[in-house]
Amino acid sequence: MEQPVLPPVTLAELDQLSTRASTVISRLRDRLFAPGTSKTLDLRFNVRKAAEMVGRSDKLIRDAEGDGRLPEPQKDDETGRRTGYSLAQVNEMRRVFGTLPHRATSDPAMVLAIQNFKGGVGKSTMVCHLAQYLALKGYRVCVIDCDSQASTTSVFGLNPDIDVDEEEETLYPFFRHGGPKTLHYALRGTYWPGIALIPANLGLYDAEYEFAARMARDSSFVLDKLREGIESIKDEFDVILLDPPPALGMLSLSVLRAANAIVIPAPPNNIDFGSTAHFLKMMGATLNELARAGGARDYAFIKILATKMNDSKSAHTAIKRMMDAVFPHDMLNAVLKDSAEIDNAAANLATVYELTGPSTRTETHKRCRAYLDAVNSEIELLIRKTWPSHHKSLRKEGLL
Repeated sequence: MEQPVLPPVTLAELDQLSTRASTVISRLRDRLFAPGTSKTLDLRFNVRKAAEMVGRSDKLIRDAEGDGRLPEPQKDDETGRRTGYSLAQVNEMRRVFGTLPHRATSDPAMVLAIQNFKGGVGKSTMVCHLAQYLALKGYRVCVIDCDSQASTTSVFGLNPDIDVDEEEETLYPFFRHGGPKTLHYALRGTYWPGIALIPANLGLYDAEYEFAARMARDSSFVLDKLREGIESIKDEFDVILLDPPPALGMLSLSVLRAANAIVIPAPPNNIDFGSTAHFLKMMGATLNELARAGGARDYAFIKILATKMNDSKSAHTAIKRMMDAVFPHDMLNAVLKDSAEIDNAAANLATVYELTGPSTRTETHKRCRAYLDAVNSEIELLIRKTWPSHHKSLRKEGLL
Protein backbone atom coordinates (compact mmCIF):
# COMPACT_ATOMS: atom_id res chain seq x y z
CA MET A 1 0.00 0.00 0.00
CA GLU A 2 1.36 3.37 -1.00
CA GLN A 3 2.15 5.83 1.74
CA PRO A 4 0.19 9.10 1.53
CA VAL A 5 2.19 11.92 0.02
CA LEU A 6 2.26 15.22 1.82
CA PRO A 7 0.72 17.97 -0.29
CA PRO A 8 3.17 20.71 -1.28
CA VAL A 9 3.09 23.98 0.65
CA THR A 10 1.79 26.66 -1.69
CA LEU A 11 2.94 30.26 -1.76
CA ALA A 12 -0.50 31.30 -0.50
CA GLU A 13 -0.09 29.03 2.53
CA LEU A 14 3.38 30.40 3.13
CA ASP A 15 1.93 33.91 3.04
CA GLN A 16 -0.70 32.85 5.60
CA LEU A 17 2.02 31.44 7.86
CA SER A 18 3.95 34.70 7.61
CA THR A 19 0.80 36.68 8.41
CA ARG A 20 0.08 34.57 11.51
CA ALA A 21 3.66 35.02 12.71
CA SER A 22 3.38 38.77 12.19
CA THR A 23 0.15 38.77 14.22
CA VAL A 24 1.92 37.12 17.18
CA ILE A 25 4.78 39.63 16.98
CA SER A 26 2.32 42.51 16.72
CA ARG A 27 0.44 41.36 19.82
CA LEU A 28 3.68 41.06 21.77
CA ARG A 29 4.79 44.51 20.69
CA ASP A 30 1.34 46.00 21.38
CA ARG A 31 1.73 44.77 24.95
CA LEU A 32 5.26 46.09 25.35
CA PHE A 33 4.90 49.25 23.25
CA ALA A 34 1.47 50.55 24.20
CA PRO A 35 0.35 53.58 22.17
CA GLY A 36 1.33 56.89 23.71
CA THR A 37 3.88 55.35 26.04
CA SER A 38 7.66 55.32 25.94
CA LYS A 39 10.20 53.34 27.89
CA THR A 40 11.61 55.05 30.96
CA LEU A 41 14.48 54.36 33.33
CA ASP A 42 13.15 54.03 36.88
CA LEU A 43 16.47 53.45 38.63
CA ARG A 44 16.99 55.54 41.79
CA PHE A 45 20.08 55.59 43.97
CA ASN A 46 20.26 56.52 47.64
CA VAL A 47 22.93 58.98 48.79
CA ARG A 48 25.29 56.21 49.88
CA LYS A 49 25.10 54.44 46.52
CA ALA A 50 25.37 57.76 44.67
CA ALA A 51 28.50 58.61 46.67
CA GLU A 52 30.00 55.24 45.73
CA MET A 53 29.22 55.81 42.05
CA VAL A 54 30.61 59.35 42.10
CA GLY A 55 33.74 58.45 44.04
CA ARG A 56 33.14 60.98 46.80
CA SER A 57 31.70 60.73 50.31
CA ASP A 58 28.01 61.25 51.03
CA LYS A 59 29.05 64.17 53.28
CA LEU A 60 30.65 65.95 50.30
CA ILE A 61 27.45 65.45 48.34
CA ARG A 62 25.35 66.91 51.15
CA ASP A 63 27.81 69.83 51.49
CA ALA A 64 27.57 70.53 47.75
CA GLU A 65 23.77 70.51 47.99
CA GLY A 66 23.99 72.88 50.95
CA ASP A 67 26.27 75.41 49.25
CA GLY A 68 24.42 75.39 45.93
CA ARG A 69 26.89 73.49 43.74
CA LEU A 70 24.27 70.76 43.49
CA PRO A 71 20.49 71.24 43.54
CA GLU A 72 18.55 70.46 46.68
CA PRO A 73 17.60 66.75 46.79
CA GLN A 74 14.03 65.74 46.02
CA LYS A 75 12.12 64.63 49.11
CA ASP A 76 8.93 62.71 49.74
CA ASP A 77 6.11 65.12 50.66
CA GLU A 78 4.83 62.91 53.48
CA THR A 79 8.00 61.53 55.06
CA GLY A 80 10.47 64.26 54.14
CA ARG A 81 13.00 61.59 53.16
CA ARG A 82 15.09 61.77 50.02
CA THR A 83 13.48 59.98 47.09
CA GLY A 84 16.83 59.00 45.61
CA TYR A 85 18.87 60.24 42.68
CA SER A 86 18.44 59.47 39.00
CA LEU A 87 21.40 58.48 36.83
CA ALA A 88 21.31 61.94 35.24
CA GLN A 89 21.64 63.50 38.71
CA VAL A 90 24.53 61.17 39.57
CA ASN A 91 26.27 62.24 36.36
CA GLU A 92 25.80 65.89 37.36
CA MET A 93 27.51 65.07 40.67
CA ARG A 94 30.36 63.50 38.71
CA ARG A 95 30.64 66.66 36.64
CA VAL A 96 30.73 68.90 39.72
CA PHE A 97 33.34 66.75 41.47
CA GLY A 98 35.38 66.10 38.32
CA THR A 99 34.96 62.33 38.39
CA LEU A 100 33.36 61.68 35.01
CA PRO A 101 35.44 58.90 33.41
CA HIS A 102 35.46 60.40 29.90
CA ARG A 103 38.48 59.82 27.70
CA ALA A 104 40.69 62.79 26.88
CA THR A 105 40.20 64.35 23.46
CA SER A 106 43.66 63.02 22.56
CA ASP A 107 42.59 59.44 23.37
CA PRO A 108 41.14 57.29 20.58
CA ALA A 109 37.43 56.57 20.80
CA MET A 110 36.83 52.88 21.43
CA VAL A 111 34.89 51.29 18.55
CA LEU A 112 34.04 47.83 19.86
CA ALA A 113 32.25 45.14 17.87
CA ILE A 114 30.51 42.28 19.68
CA GLN A 115 30.74 39.88 16.79
CA ASN A 116 30.21 36.27 15.82
CA PHE A 117 28.85 34.93 12.55
CA LYS A 118 26.46 32.62 14.41
CA GLY A 119 23.17 33.71 15.95
CA GLY A 120 21.98 32.84 19.44
CA VAL A 121 25.36 33.25 21.13
CA GLY A 122 24.42 36.25 23.27
CA LYS A 123 25.65 39.01 20.99
CA SER A 124 22.83 41.51 21.40
CA THR A 125 22.51 40.60 25.09
CA MET A 126 26.14 41.62 25.57
CA VAL A 127 25.79 44.83 23.55
CA CYS A 128 22.81 46.05 25.59
CA HIS A 129 24.20 45.10 29.00
CA LEU A 130 27.67 46.47 28.25
CA ALA A 131 26.21 49.76 26.99
CA GLN A 132 24.13 50.17 30.13
CA TYR A 133 26.98 49.15 32.44
CA LEU A 134 29.22 51.82 30.85
CA ALA A 135 26.42 54.39 31.11
CA LEU A 136 26.06 53.62 34.84
CA LYS A 137 29.78 54.35 35.14
CA GLY A 138 29.34 57.72 33.44
CA TYR A 139 30.77 57.05 29.99
CA ARG A 140 29.32 58.51 26.78
CA VAL A 141 28.14 55.56 24.71
CA CYS A 142 26.79 55.15 21.20
CA VAL A 143 25.15 51.88 20.17
CA ILE A 144 24.92 51.21 16.43
CA ASP A 145 22.49 48.44 15.56
CA CYS A 146 23.76 46.96 12.29
CA ASP A 147 21.46 43.92 12.41
CA SER A 148 18.19 44.04 10.48
CA GLN A 149 16.61 41.78 13.13
CA ALA A 150 16.84 44.88 15.38
CA SER A 151 16.89 43.09 18.74
CA THR A 152 19.05 45.80 20.30
CA THR A 153 16.78 48.51 18.92
CA SER A 154 13.78 46.80 20.55
CA VAL A 155 15.51 46.52 23.95
CA PHE A 156 16.14 50.25 23.85
CA GLY A 157 12.41 50.90 23.62
CA LEU A 158 11.74 51.32 19.90
CA ASN A 159 9.34 49.26 17.84
CA PRO A 160 11.43 48.69 14.68
CA ASP A 161 8.35 48.35 12.46
CA ILE A 162 6.68 51.55 13.64
CA ASP A 163 9.16 53.85 15.39
CA VAL A 164 12.05 53.53 12.93
CA ASP A 165 11.97 54.84 9.35
CA GLU A 166 14.42 52.85 7.25
CA GLU A 167 14.62 55.68 4.73
CA GLU A 168 15.74 58.24 7.30
CA GLU A 169 16.77 56.74 10.65
CA THR A 170 18.92 53.61 10.11
CA LEU A 171 22.33 53.11 8.51
CA TYR A 172 20.65 52.41 5.17
CA PRO A 173 20.47 56.04 3.91
CA PHE A 174 24.16 56.47 4.69
CA PHE A 175 25.06 53.55 2.42
CA ARG A 176 22.94 54.77 -0.49
CA HIS A 177 24.54 56.65 -3.34
CA GLY A 178 24.31 60.36 -2.60
CA GLY A 179 23.26 59.71 1.00
CA PRO A 180 24.14 61.80 4.09
CA LYS A 181 27.81 62.65 4.63
CA THR A 182 27.77 61.95 8.39
CA LEU A 183 25.84 59.71 10.76
CA HIS A 184 24.43 62.58 12.83
CA TYR A 185 21.04 62.27 11.09
CA ALA A 186 20.52 58.80 12.62
CA LEU A 187 21.62 59.45 16.21
CA ARG A 188 18.76 59.19 18.69
CA GLY A 189 18.78 59.85 22.40
CA THR A 190 17.50 57.04 24.61
CA TYR A 191 15.87 56.80 28.01
CA TRP A 192 19.33 55.92 29.36
CA PRO A 193 21.38 59.06 30.13
CA GLY A 194 24.66 58.81 28.28
CA ILE A 195 23.49 56.35 25.60
CA ALA A 196 22.70 57.34 22.02
CA LEU A 197 21.37 54.83 19.49
CA ILE A 198 21.45 54.40 15.75
CA PRO A 199 18.52 51.98 15.32
CA ALA A 200 17.81 49.25 12.80
CA ASN A 201 14.84 47.54 11.24
CA LEU A 202 14.18 44.96 8.55
CA GLY A 203 14.76 47.55 5.84
CA LEU A 204 18.44 47.63 6.76
CA TYR A 205 18.79 44.29 4.99
CA ASP A 206 18.49 46.25 1.74
CA ALA A 207 21.90 47.71 2.52
CA GLU A 208 23.40 44.35 1.53
CA TYR A 209 22.03 44.87 -2.00
CA GLU A 210 23.19 48.48 -2.00
CA PHE A 211 26.69 47.27 -1.16
CA ALA A 212 26.65 44.70 -3.94
CA ALA A 213 25.52 47.28 -6.50
CA ARG A 214 28.18 49.77 -5.47
CA MET A 215 31.05 47.30 -5.22
CA ALA A 216 31.18 47.13 -9.00
CA ARG A 217 31.77 50.88 -9.18
CA ASP A 218 33.88 51.40 -6.06
CA SER A 219 35.74 48.44 -4.58
CA SER A 220 36.86 50.45 -1.53
CA PHE A 221 33.27 51.36 -0.63
CA VAL A 222 32.63 48.27 1.50
CA LEU A 223 35.91 48.77 3.33
CA ASP A 224 35.51 52.35 4.34
CA LYS A 225 31.95 53.61 4.37
CA LEU A 226 30.90 52.63 7.90
CA ARG A 227 34.33 53.51 9.27
CA GLU A 228 34.04 56.98 7.71
CA GLY A 229 30.58 57.40 9.22
CA ILE A 230 31.85 56.52 12.68
CA GLU A 231 34.74 58.95 12.21
CA SER A 232 32.13 61.69 11.73
CA ILE A 233 30.54 61.14 15.18
CA LYS A 234 33.24 59.55 17.34
CA ASP A 235 34.37 62.80 18.98
CA GLU A 236 31.06 62.89 20.87
CA PHE A 237 31.52 59.49 22.53
CA ASP A 238 33.93 57.48 24.64
CA VAL A 239 32.74 54.08 23.41
CA ILE A 240 30.89 53.11 20.24
CA LEU A 241 29.39 49.61 20.34
CA LEU A 242 28.59 47.78 17.10
CA ASP A 243 25.98 45.01 16.94
CA PRO A 244 26.50 43.36 13.52
CA PRO A 245 24.32 40.71 11.86
CA PRO A 246 25.16 37.04 12.57
CA ALA A 247 26.41 36.37 9.03
CA LEU A 248 29.43 37.06 6.87
CA GLY A 249 27.85 39.70 4.64
CA MET A 250 28.81 43.16 3.52
CA LEU A 251 27.58 44.79 6.75
CA SER A 252 29.63 42.37 8.84
CA LEU A 253 32.71 43.12 6.75
CA SER A 254 32.09 46.82 7.25
CA VAL A 255 31.94 46.27 11.01
CA LEU A 256 35.24 44.37 10.95
CA ARG A 257 36.78 47.30 9.08
CA ALA A 258 35.27 49.98 11.33
CA ALA A 259 36.01 48.41 14.73
CA ASN A 260 39.26 48.85 16.60
CA ALA A 261 38.50 46.03 19.07
CA ILE A 262 36.38 42.87 19.02
CA VAL A 263 34.72 40.68 21.64
CA ILE A 264 33.55 37.28 20.37
CA PRO A 265 30.74 35.70 22.44
CA ALA A 266 30.95 31.90 22.31
CA PRO A 267 28.84 29.43 24.33
CA PRO A 268 30.88 26.41 25.51
CA ASN A 269 29.11 23.69 23.55
CA ASN A 270 30.33 21.70 20.57
CA ILE A 271 28.15 23.32 17.93
CA ASP A 272 28.66 26.94 19.03
CA PHE A 273 32.36 26.50 19.74
CA GLY A 274 32.79 24.85 16.34
CA SER A 275 31.04 27.82 14.76
CA THR A 276 33.32 30.20 16.66
CA ALA A 277 36.38 28.34 15.36
CA HIS A 278 35.03 28.73 11.82
CA PHE A 279 34.32 32.40 12.54
CA LEU A 280 37.94 32.99 13.58
CA LYS A 281 39.21 31.18 10.49
CA MET A 282 36.89 33.12 8.19
CA MET A 283 37.69 36.39 9.95
CA GLY A 284 41.43 35.79 9.50
CA ALA A 285 41.02 34.95 5.84
CA THR A 286 38.71 37.92 5.28
CA LEU A 287 40.99 40.39 7.01
CA ASN A 288 43.94 39.13 4.96
CA GLU A 289 41.91 39.69 1.80
CA LEU A 290 40.96 43.18 2.97
CA ALA A 291 44.61 43.93 3.73
CA ARG A 292 45.62 42.92 0.21
CA ALA A 293 42.95 45.30 -1.10
CA GLY A 294 44.38 48.15 0.95
CA GLY A 295 42.19 47.70 4.01
CA ALA A 296 44.66 46.51 6.65
CA ARG A 297 43.30 46.81 10.17
CA ASP A 298 44.90 46.46 13.60
CA TYR A 299 42.86 45.86 16.75
CA ALA A 300 43.57 47.05 20.27
CA PHE A 301 42.31 43.67 21.49
CA ILE A 302 40.38 40.61 20.34
CA LYS A 303 38.87 38.61 23.19
CA ILE A 304 36.64 35.53 23.35
CA LEU A 305 33.87 35.56 25.96
CA ALA A 306 32.30 32.33 27.15
CA THR A 307 28.55 32.97 27.24
CA LYS A 308 25.53 30.94 28.38
CA MET A 309 27.81 28.88 30.62
CA ASN A 310 26.11 26.28 32.82
CA ASP A 311 28.42 24.87 35.49
CA SER A 312 26.08 21.95 36.12
CA LYS A 313 26.63 20.62 32.58
CA SER A 314 29.80 18.55 32.40
CA ALA A 315 30.10 19.19 28.67
CA HIS A 316 30.15 22.94 29.28
CA THR A 317 32.92 22.72 31.87
CA ALA A 318 34.96 20.36 29.67
CA ILE A 319 34.70 22.60 26.61
CA LYS A 320 35.41 25.70 28.70
CA ARG A 321 38.64 24.05 29.93
CA MET A 322 39.53 23.30 26.33
CA MET A 323 38.82 26.89 25.30
CA ASP A 324 41.10 28.14 28.09
CA ALA A 325 43.84 25.74 26.99
CA VAL A 326 43.57 26.59 23.28
CA PHE A 327 43.19 30.36 23.83
CA PRO A 328 45.20 30.98 27.04
CA HIS A 329 45.72 34.68 26.35
CA ASP A 330 42.59 35.39 24.33
CA MET A 331 39.78 34.41 26.69
CA LEU A 332 38.19 36.90 29.02
CA ASN A 333 38.64 35.69 32.58
CA ALA A 334 35.03 36.43 33.47
CA VAL A 335 32.24 34.19 32.17
CA LEU A 336 28.67 35.15 31.35
CA LYS A 337 26.73 32.30 32.94
CA ASP A 338 23.35 31.08 31.82
CA SER A 339 20.68 32.86 33.86
CA ALA A 340 16.91 32.85 33.93
CA GLU A 341 17.16 36.48 35.06
CA ILE A 342 18.56 37.53 31.67
CA ASP A 343 15.93 35.44 29.84
CA ASN A 344 13.08 36.86 31.91
CA ALA A 345 14.25 40.42 31.34
CA ALA A 346 14.66 39.77 27.60
CA ALA A 347 11.09 38.43 27.41
CA ASN A 348 10.00 41.94 28.34
CA LEU A 349 12.59 43.55 26.04
CA ALA A 350 14.62 44.74 29.02
CA THR A 351 17.98 44.10 30.66
CA VAL A 352 19.02 43.04 34.13
CA TYR A 353 20.50 46.49 34.75
CA GLU A 354 17.17 48.29 34.44
CA LEU A 355 15.12 46.02 36.69
CA THR A 356 13.76 47.61 39.86
CA GLY A 357 11.66 46.58 42.84
CA PRO A 358 11.62 43.46 45.03
CA SER A 359 12.95 41.18 42.25
CA THR A 360 16.34 42.88 42.48
CA ARG A 361 16.76 41.71 46.08
CA THR A 362 16.63 38.00 45.21
CA GLU A 363 19.76 35.84 45.24
CA THR A 364 19.13 34.94 41.58
CA HIS A 365 19.28 38.61 40.57
CA LYS A 366 22.36 39.30 42.69
CA ARG A 367 24.25 36.35 41.20
CA CYS A 368 23.32 37.35 37.66
CA ARG A 369 24.29 40.97 38.29
CA ALA A 370 27.66 39.77 39.64
CA TYR A 371 28.29 37.74 36.44
CA LEU A 372 27.43 40.72 34.26
CA ASP A 373 29.48 43.17 36.31
CA ALA A 374 32.51 40.88 36.20
CA VAL A 375 32.38 40.57 32.40
CA ASN A 376 31.69 44.24 31.79
CA SER A 377 34.29 45.53 34.24
CA GLU A 378 36.93 43.38 32.53
CA ILE A 379 35.98 44.87 29.16
CA GLU A 380 35.93 48.35 30.71
CA LEU A 381 39.50 47.83 31.91
CA LEU A 382 40.62 46.75 28.43
CA ILE A 383 39.02 49.90 27.02
CA ARG A 384 40.67 52.18 29.60
CA LYS A 385 44.07 50.66 28.82
CA THR A 386 43.75 52.04 25.27
CA TRP A 387 43.43 55.58 26.65
CA PRO A 388 46.78 57.15 27.67
CA SER A 389 44.98 59.71 29.83
CA HIS A 390 43.75 56.87 32.07
CA HIS A 391 47.14 55.21 32.56
CA LYS A 392 48.11 57.25 35.61
CA SER A 393 44.93 56.40 37.50
CA LEU A 394 45.17 52.75 36.40
CA ARG A 395 48.67 52.57 37.86
CA LYS A 396 47.36 54.05 41.11
CA GLU A 397 44.68 51.39 41.18
CA GLY A 398 47.29 48.70 40.51
CA LEU A 399 45.61 47.78 37.21
CA LEU A 400 48.43 48.69 34.83
